[in-house]
This record gives sequence, C-alpha cells and structure tokens, in this order.
Amino acid sequence: RKGAAEAEARLLLQEARESIEAARSYRRELQQRLRGLHQARQQIRESATLTRDVLEQHFNDLKGTLKKLLDERLMSLLQEVDAIEQDSIKPLDECQKLIEHGVSTADDLLREGESAICGDVEQHNEKLCSFTKKALHIQLDSLPEVPSLVDVPCLSAQLDDCLLTILRNQIFRHGTVASRPPVQLEEFVEKPGGILVRWCKVDDDFVPQDYRLQYRKSTASHFEDVYVGSETEFIVLHIDPNVDYQFRVCARGDGRQEWSPWSVPQIGRTTLVPHEWTAGLEGYSLSSRRNIALRNDSQSCGVLYSKAPTYFCGQTLTFRIETVGQPDRRDSLGVCVEQQNGYDSLQRDKAVCISTNGAVFVNGKEMTNQLPAVTSGSTVTFDMEVVQLGPPSTEGGNFKLRVTISSNNREVVFDWVLDQCCVSLYFGCSFSYPGWKVLVF
Repeated sequence: RKGAAEAEARLLLQEARESIEAARSYRRELQQRLRGLHQARQQIRESATLTRDVLEQHFNDLKGTLKKLLDERLMSLLQEVDAIEQDSIKPLDECQKLIEHGVSTADDLLREGESAICGDVEQHNEKLCSFTKKALHIQLDSLPEVPSLVDVPCLSAQLDDCLLTILRNQIFRHGTVASRPPVQLEEFVEKPGGILVRWCKVDDDFVPQDYRLQYRKSTASHFEDVYVGSETEFIVLHIDPNVDYQFRVCARGDGRQEWSPWSVPQIGRTTLVPHEWTAGLEGYSLSSRRNIALRNDSQSCGVLYSKAPTYFCGQTLTFRIETVGQPDRRDSLGVCVEQQNGYDSLQRDKAVCISTNGAVFVNGKEMTNQLPAVTSGSTVTFDMEVVQLGPPSTEGGNFKLRVTISSNNREVVFDWVLDQCCVSLYFGCSFSYPGWKVLVF
C-alpha cells in the first residue's frame, strides 16, 4: 500500500506540474493575444488620427484654393465691369463737353446780342451787324446727337444658381474613407545596401493596374515615392545599414486614376553593408556611393575589384548594365577568391565570370554552356552555396561552391572546386573599351 501511495503521489505531482506548465502556456498565449489586441487598437487609433489629419488638411487646402479661385473670378468680372463702364462713359463725356461748350458759346452770344440791342444809337448799327455775322457763323441750328437710353449699355450680372447645385453634388461625392487597403506588404529581404520589398493583393475583387511603393527613414517626416509599376516586388537601394525604414504600398485599379488607401506601414532594415568598387583605378570612374563603375576613355586597362570581400555565399550578387560600349572577348563580370593585380580580365585561376558576349569562364577555362550576350539594361546574377567534399580541418580542405549564373532569363549551374573554404568573395569587372557602365548590388 505504501508503494501504491507513493506512485499515486508521483502521478499527482506529475499531473500538477503538467497543469502548471499548461497554465503558464495558457497565460503566455493570453498575454500574446492581449499584445495583439493592443497593437490592433493602436493601429486603429493611429490610422484614424492620421486619416483625420489628412482629411482636415485636404479640405482646408480645398477651401483656400476655392476662395482664391472665387476671388480671382470676382476680380476678373469687376475688371470687365470697369472696362465696359469706362468705354461706355467716354463718348458721353465727350458729348457733354461739346454741349457745355455750346452752352458757354450761346451764353456769350446772348450777352453780346443783348448789349447790341441796348447800346448807344451811334454804335447800334455796328454792333447789330457784328452780332448777326457771329450768330450766322456759329450755326445755331446745329445740335449734337444725344443717345437715347435704349442705345447705351445697361450693365447687369448673370449668375447661374446651378453652380451651387453642381458644387454641392461634387463636394458630397468627394473623398471616401476605406478601412481595408487592397494590397499589403508581405516580405522584406536584406540586400547589401538595400532591401527587397515584396507585396501582395489581399482583396480578391480588386484588379490592380499599377502599384506605388513609398519609404522613409524612421527619423523623416514625409514618405517619398521609390517605385511605380506593375511588379509586386522592388529592390530599394541606397539604404543605410542598421537603420529602420518605414514602407507602405498602395494600388490603382484597372482603368482608374485614383490610388487606393495605403497599406499598414511596416519597418524594414538591412544589416548588410553596401557593395562598393575600389576607388583609384585609372580606367574607371565611380559614382558618389561607389556602387556604379564607368569605363572611361583612359588607355589603362585592368580588373576593377570590390573594396572588400562583401559577397557572401547564400546571397545573390547582381550586376546591372546601365550603358554598353564596344564588346571584347576579354570583358568580364564575376567573383574571385582574392584580388590579383596584373591581369586584364577575371578569366583566370580562382575566379568565375561571364563575358559580355555570354561566355562563362571557370578558373580561366571557357565552359561549353553559354548565356545570352549582355545588353543595356541586362542583369547578371551570381548565386553560390558551399558544398563540402572533404572533412573540415583548420588547415583547409577540398571544398566546392555550387554556382548559378543567370542572365536574360537563362542560367548555368556548375561546381567550382577550391582548395580552401571561401564563404566571402571579391567581385570584379573588366572592360576593354570605354562606355560600359555597371551597377552592383
């Protein structure tokens, strides 16, 4: 009986421990759900606050713009009234001056006539003769034409009350509030000095025509456009490593002009330092960020290497041809174990590369498989994974890298055997003639 009691006690103790662990797990799950509820509530409140601010700013801008347009239209109409008034009054003023001059002349003639009639007998005939001649000269039967009221302008304003109806209808249809965007951000993939952003459509009834991706540094106040197009992914370059960036995406429906609501902003970052070319090689000019190399007119030739072995196996290394020059069979784009000066191409030992004509070289030997020739806008990618052949040791061993080179929707796959493990490699390029411009990321 004692043994049975101990077994029962152990069983109860085990059950109690399991219940305690279940309670802890249950509590953790509830706490996780509480955090989810808190994040959901915070998202609703923050998006509502942002939407209020956007609406208030937009309608304040509309009111300001509308007032400005109305003021401009009023000023234009008032100027039109002033112009008509001045043009219409001018001939009346001229006629008035003519009549007033006639009245003054008539007054003078009257005074002279009355003086002639009332003058002395000796001067009577002489004054009457002079007065009569002047009266005949003035042409007292000629009167200026005065326009009748029906012949002069009568200004009025024609104001169509339907404008208020049109504006009212347009205003009450202007703007919408949406609670669920049709697209959302899906994935962030770290790239050297960049982030690959992917998004997806979450509304089955929405037919997208274009997408619009924006980003900003966490310290910035405004988003800026980084991509507009029909693709559902984009590599955002010129990203500072170990810095948070906010991203958001929206879409435009098929045949529509307006954009959908923005997706929920999400934070992405990269810990990978950007790829850079080595500065100072005479035959090449570099961009300010040193990720673009241009083969200049210098007669000097050689291989332009990366600043450091920043390409790690398991990543994708991409070369994008921005502009092309005259091709040569010794041209090369690829990776190598170490920098070796004195060569004019990567078509050498401890290097794999592709020529601008599409030929693939491994340790200086041309492969039978060939890729399409590169053209302006072409992208050439290198993907590598480590495959260990021999037992690992601190002194090195027999290793190989499985290499995939892709260009213009075609690829070649081969094994690159090395005498030591190399998980980080240099990249390089060489062009015999000027005009070639290549971006690396």
